[in-house]
Amino acid sequence: MRKIVTAAIVALLSISLSQSASADSIRDRQYWLEQFGFTSAWDSSQGEGVKVAVIDTGIDATHPSLRGSVVGGTDVSGLGTSDGLTLVGTSNYHGTMVASILAGRGAFEDENSGVIGTAPKAHLLSVSMAFGVPGLDTDSQIAEGIIWAVDNGATVINLSLTRNSVSWPKSWDEAFLYAFENDVVIVAAVGNLADGTEQVSAPASIPGVIAVAGVDGELNPSALSSVKGFTIGVTAPSEDLVAAYPGGEYRLWSGTSAAAPIVSGLVAMIRSMYPEMNAVNVVNRVIQSARKVGFEGYSNGYGYGIIDAEKALLAEIPEVSENPLGSLSKWIELYRPSEPEETIPGEIVTPITAPELELIQPEPWYANGNVWLSVAGYAGLGLLAIFLYFAFRPRSQSPAPSKRK
Repeated sequence: MRKIVTAAIVALLSISLSQSASADSIRDRQYWLEQFGFTSAWDSSQGEGVKVAVIDTGIDATHPSLRGSVVGGTDVSGLGTSDGLTLVGTSNYHGTMVASILAGRGAFEDENSGVIGTAPKAHLLSVSMAFGVPGLDTDSQIAEGIIWAVDNGATVINLSLTRNSVSWPKSWDEAFLYAFENDVVIVAAVGNLADGTEQVSAPASIPGVIAVAGVDGELNPSALSSVKGFTIGVTAPSEDLVAAYPGGEYRLWSGTSAAAPIVSGLVAMIRSMYPEMNAVNVVNRVIQSARKVGFEGYSNGYGYGIIDAEKALLAEIPEVSENPLGSLSKWIELYRPSEPEETIPGEIVTPITAPELELIQPEPWYANGNVWLSVAGYAGLGLLAIFLYFAFRPRSQSPAPSKRK
């Protein structure tokens, strides 16, 4: 058993729905929706009818941006509840943040506010597992979670975690093969340099998995919130992403933990639009539609390129017969028989999180460019009130003057 960690760097965005800050400011921060083609692609698909399993720390389904998105779940940690909605382990906020970026539905079902996922009409299955709890085997939790997800109708599985090792246990052979043989697409984060990951690690190193790396705001491979390697599938934004946080809050974070659900949402959109398309062609459509940035063919920083949601749905892409990201069954046949059985106990699982949380205060009402318009508006209301007061105030009746006789 290796150390399994979440792949996220989190910063506090101190805005909750109970505060005066407008939830629209949350939506305005979601730059990736338009920049990477999602808003235009939603005319064709929003992930309707597709179940996506989020194997993570549980999901706060009561969050205003997630109400109605979770349709089932389970717990594989032994610490949560049978519905997968109890937040468990260290960094137990993680699953909620992942879920919102994937299938957030906006605050109070208002599509113009709150976090909107890349596949806002997809259905989520919450599989809760625990990081950082001594004595719990996270390897077996993940294997059990994958099998449960497949048996309960998931056609996409999101794994925003890393083992910090290129290798993986034999228990994962069975679980991942089971998913692939049942036509399920698995998306995994490659990890972050800032968290101590130095190379693409399992599950992102497993053949057939869409391994997601990250780019910064200038579309360069992220120096901290990603890693490089030759098993990367595609690249997605991984810096300064806003997500739902348990308790009705929102926080900014960076890392491939956030990039992976952006891609999982894209996969859900494709599966919804092309319900008869098998998993290997869904994978092929994701990577063949990706944009090249200063390279041809393949890059160890970008993989096949940066995702383009609109092109992934609408481009004419020839069909393939095999997964272009490799075959796990062939890998097992070639390499697994020569590996010795693991008999040495693994380390205690502890997650790696950001050492500090950066507090971002909500902006006051007068901090935007419309301050003078706001002042004028209040002044106008005041003048209107004065006018109405004098126009309609009650007047005392004076006695009629007496007439001289």
